[in-house]
Amino acid sequence: MRRNAVLFVLISLLSGFGSTAMTLAAGIWVYDLTDSPGLAALTGLCIYAPTLAAPWLGALVDRLPRRPLLIWTDLLLGVVLLSLLTVSGPEHTWLIFAVLLVRGISYVLVDAGETAILPAALPASALGDINGWRTSAQEGMKLLAPLAGAGLYAWQGPVPVVLLSAAMPALTAACYGLLRVTSPAPRDGRKVAAGPVAGEREIWAGLVALFGNPAVRVPVLMAAVAIALSGLTNAAVIERVVGGLGLPATHLGFLSTAQGAGSIVGGLVAGRLLARFAPVGVAAIGAAVFAGGCLAWCLPWWPALVVGSVLVGVGLPWTLIAGVTAVQTRTPDHLLGRVGASSTTVMFGPVALAIPLGSAVLQLGALVPLLVAAVVAFAVAGTQLRGKSAGQRADVSAAVGGSEP
Repeated sequence: MRRNAVLFVLISLLSGFGSTAMTLAAGIWVYDLTDSPGLAALTGLCIYAPTLAAPWLGALVDRLPRRPLLIWTDLLLGVVLLSLLTVSGPEHTWLIFAVLLVRGISYVLVDAGETAILPAALPASALGDINGWRTSAQEGMKLLAPLAGAGLYAWQGPVPVVLLSAAMPALTAACYGLLRVTSPAPRDGRKVAAGPVAGEREIWAGLVALFGNPAVRVPVLMAAVAIALSGLTNAAVIERVVGGLGLPATHLGFLSTAQGAGSIVGGLVAGRLLARFAPVGVAAIGAAVFAGGCLAWCLPWWPALVVGSVLVGVGLPWTLIAGVTAVQTRTPDHLLGRVGASSTTVMFGPVALAIPLGSAVLQLGALVPLLVAAVVAFAVAGTQLRGKSAGQRADVSAAVGGSEP
């Protein structure tokens, strides 16, 4: 177990560093080539657009051997990244977008593949801890990789960034090869079908497994709500710093660092929470902590904004880790790829709409989206916590009633 746990955390460190450094450098690179901020901003869209095809890509994961798929996906990604060494002028900008699109597709495949292979590599009781450690590793890389990527690009141009980013998937492929993975029978006794990409019926089976099981559906939807609300507050936080407090925009970097530090801490303790509470309860607690952070952002005081960022950094990973762990522990083995990929779309898809919505709502004042996010998050968390308490009281009453003659 320890060997596999170390390898999974190392994979998160390597992949998080490489992808974050390349994503930031790609935006700067496109801007240098085209002098267009709009085109530079579109580099992020290429990374996240493939999540819309996640149910189909997840079906592919369920059709193929999972560890070979992870290894070959990362090896091919490394080769594709090296093609960026041929970019020499604005006429080659399309290649940067194409490579980033491939990077986005590989992210969906690898994310679904890891979700599916983790239960075969680790005991169910350890998944909460490992998911938390992996989240902390990824968040830690978000603090270091942007500096490394931007620094390398400013110092020597795009070539060293491309070489470094291409080396990372090669190393993660090696880590996948070192994993000791068992091959458990599917939890419902059926074998995984072999053949071409799954049809609509198989994709539908994955969606039913996701939305038909409350133990999976509820924490995943709670994570989706919290992540979407975080997008809703993006513009408001900027306005609070620059317009409300009159501080330079560079202070947003301090808030990002504070949120990253909170995410590292939140990831490290998530496993302990999941050992004590069900994923639904952990997701509810995370949503409540996130709501507290939104309220702190409402205060006209710089330290309060820092505290709010830390709270948001703690709460958001708890909702995400709860959703991922629920998928891993409560989904039949033969459906894990589809359900894992579909849950990624559900959890991260809404934020693409929430960000522009938050910018539009900002016309009503910065406090409006912050208060809306806090109220909605508290309401969602309170509903689940009250429901859990009511269920526990019903169980106690039934036990007491059953003990009477």
